[in-house]
Order: sequence, then C-alpha cells, then structure tokens
Amino acid sequence: MSEKNCKQQDVLANLIECFSKQDGVHPTPIPSFFLIRESIISEPISRVNEPSFCMILQGKKEVLLGEERFLYGPGHYIVASVDLPVTGQVVKASPETPYLALKLEFTSSQVLEVLNEADIQFGQGKNTKRAMFVGEVELSLLDAVLRLACLLENPEHIPVLAPLFKKEIIYWILQGPHGEALEQMALEGSNAIRIREVIDYIMNNYEEPFRIEELAEIANMRVPSLHRQFKEVTAMSPIQFQKQLRLQEARRLLLADSTDVADVAFRVGYESQSQFSREYSRMFGFPPRVDISRLRENYV
Repeated sequence: MSEKNCKQQDVLANLIECFSKQDGVHPTPIPSFFLIRESIISEPISRVNEPSFCMILQGKKEVLLGEERFLYGPGHYIVASVDLPVTGQVVKASPETPYLALKLEFTSSQVLEVLNEADIQFGQGKNTKRAMFVGEVELSLLDAVLRLACLLENPEHIPVLAPLFKKEIIYWILQGPHGEALEQMALEGSNAIRIREVIDYIMNNYEEPFRIEELAEIANMRVPSLHRQFKEVTAMSPIQFQKQLRLQEARRLLLADSTDVADVAFRVGYESQSQFSREYSRMFGFPPRVDISRLRENYV
C-alpha cells in the first residue's frame, strides 16, 4: 500500500472515530452511507446483505456466503451486487483498536445510470459471476470515498456533491478487475438479471414452498441452467437460499419476542418443528431456545 493510500485511510479512520463514538452501525446525513464501529470480536451475525460497497479501515471481518469465505481488512473492499443471505463476523477488534468500516448501499438502477453515462462496454452478461467479491482499494477509488466521507464535516454540500461522489465510487468499482460482476446485475437481458428476478421472488415468498420448475419459468431458463447459474451468482442452490432466509427470519422473530418455537417455525414456512430445530441448530450451532437465551445474555 502506497504512503498516500495509508495517509488517506488514516484520515477516513479518524472520521469514522469522530462520527461514531459508540459501537454499532451508524446512519449518516448522506443517504445510504453508514459508519461502522466495533470494539470487540463479534458473534457471527446472519443477515441479508443488500447491494452495497463496504471498506474496512481498521480491523478484519469474515463473511460467509454459502460455504464460501471472504476475509478482508484494510486496503480491501467487499461488494455485494444483489441481496444475499450471509453470515458476517468481526474477527479483529479491541477497545484500543476498534474495527472501523464504512458502507455505501446502491441500487441496480444507479449502476445502470453510471454504465450509460460512462458508456462502459463489457461483455454481454452471458457468463454469470459471483455476486459478492473482494477487491483491492486503488487510489482513485479511495479518493472518491474520502471526498464522500469528508462531506460529513461540511453537510451543507451533501445534497449537491454526495450523488456525484457516489456515482464516482460506482464508476471506479466498475472499472476495477471485478467490474463485470457488478455490471451484470444492471445489464438488461443478462443471465444474471434473470437470476436476480428469481432471487427477488424467493425473497418475497420465502415462507412459501416452490417448485424448481416455477423458478425456471421466472428466469426463462431450463432447470439445469437455472441451478448452475443461480449457484454461480449466490454460491448456493435456490433451496439453500430459501432455507437461509427462513432461518434468519426465525431467529429475528425469536429474539424480538417470546413467541414459541413451533409458532415461529410455522410462520417462516416449516411444517415440521423437528426439521426446523435440526436445520436451525445446523446453521447457528445451537437449538432455537438455547441460542436465543445465549444471545439475550450476551447482549444484556
């Protein structure tokens, strides 16, 4: 990492420290821009990762997508180009040297706008790529991120400049070595767009059973092609994708109130409580009641 990169990353880290005095994810006056601070190594947290760009300035994080692991720290960024159920864990942090990161969420229409304005030409989206990737932070991208973050010190300029800097960040990601993996999710007619439509359908109907033939019809693909390309994009099969959504929602419901396990299992789409408990234990490492009790004790 160059000396200039190091200095700019130090400036960003100081900004995050200044505007996020406590642990957690902090919204900012800049739309879709968040600052993140954690002073301890966290529990693995399962959630749906929205389309976003995340850069770490201090500490390290591990993200699990299906059975694929992404480990990244200072000097690298991670991008999710579509909604993905993931498990993330801060693996390097301390009160003296907290984990510091920033996240910028975006939409496929914003990516398409940049593609059209910049007249960027890639492939035709025939070969689907993983919708999550880690890249090395180049100076051009770091410059744009720093300009965006510095608007927090001059909020009167946010309405005019923040949209421009956000476009620039998307532009430099598209220009990077993994740009086609982001571009594919905005390119009309691409195979990845068809897979995104299937993802949207499962996200909106995760509690309902589905036939794989129905999903293939949504994607206008043959069943074997759907299976192959869905796994290429998400690192899991449609059934595994649905299962992760169901179990994540079940955990959220159980943490939110004292609803009993059988009721939650039914609400997220399970007909068998025993199957629900087995799959919950496999994903989170503990049976539902034990897991929820443990989490509540840890967060008191």
